Amino acid sequence: MPVPLVIDTDTAQDDCIALLVGLLDPAADLRAITMVAGNLGFDQQVRNAFATLFVAGRLGEVPVHLGARRPLVREAVDASDVHGDGTGGLAAELAARHPSLAAAAPAAEHAVDALIRLAAEHSGELSVVAIGPLTNIALAMLKDPEFVGNVRKLYVMGGSNNGRGNITAAAEFNFYVDPEAARAVFRAGFDVVVLPWDPVTLRDAVFDQPVLDRIAALDTPLARFFTRVCAATLEFDRRVGIDGTTHPDSLTAALALHPELVTSAGRYHVDVETAGELTRGYSAMSWGVHTLEPNATVIEKADAPAFRHYLRTLLSRESAVS
Repeated sequence: MPVPLVIDTDTAQDDCIALLVGLLDPAADLRAITMVAGNLGFDQQVRNAFATLFVAGRLGEVPVHLGARRPLVREAVDASDVHGDGTGGLAAELAARHPSLAAAAPAAEHAVDALIRLAAEHSGELSVVAIGPLTNIALAMLKDPEFVGNVRKLYVMGGSNNGRGNITAAAEFNFYVDPEAARAVFRAGFDVVVLPWDPVTLRDAVFDQPVLDRIAALDTPLARFFTRVCAATLEFDRRVGIDGTTHPDSLTAALALHPELVTSAGRYHVDVETAGELTRGYSAMSWGVHTLEPNATVIEKADAPAFRHYLRTLLSRESAVS
């Protein structure tokens, strides 16, 4: 049976590809997209989500719910220097050409309320894929004490497993933006699976030029969308020494549907630094030798060739709108 799914996102670059996973994989029953402040200006993120729905041929079928426009207690931080507008200008171009996309509107229900409702309606069945800061997830569990128990599994893209960050030396972006939310989520009792930036993303979810060329050669609307939205980030990644585009968000969505993509994982105690001057958002992942009770499954290695094949297969579909 398809997995009932919500994707909580700050839509830019690979978030768009993660949405395609939820929208196009027959294993997914995507019930909603919930928006959280993160990568870009909030309204631009929403436009990017609608553009992705349009290209997938699912505009009007999956609701988009607006959530937290800022972290719990901190000022907003974005990554527009990395992502530009998140789609390489494509969202604006598509909206200019297609009135249905330009007129697309979010659902009236707040993202936090949608998460709570859907988890209750599908208690013990709903998986949540959180690929942005964890603000909406923290707010949902604070508003409804039953939310944690109603969610079957929470998949989180965030942190590093005793490795380097990508916004500071210590911190990965999603946890850095709202460390208080991340700390609260890991202390709440979710059945949580974490896909970290370092080492897994940097080793198993980077698409180098030959991989990007094979995707471009598909020449489908989806493949052209992929190439366009990833172009700005590819340029940034190369400037900072990464030989390709990074795809942790789409890998997180894919492994929620296809756990066979995970080749190694361990039980860890995960906590997030909120007070450190130099270590804000640092994820302390204890591997079982510090007398701490495990609270998360941390992915240690993914099947990179299988993941690349999976995405190429998804992008080869001809059912999308150009």
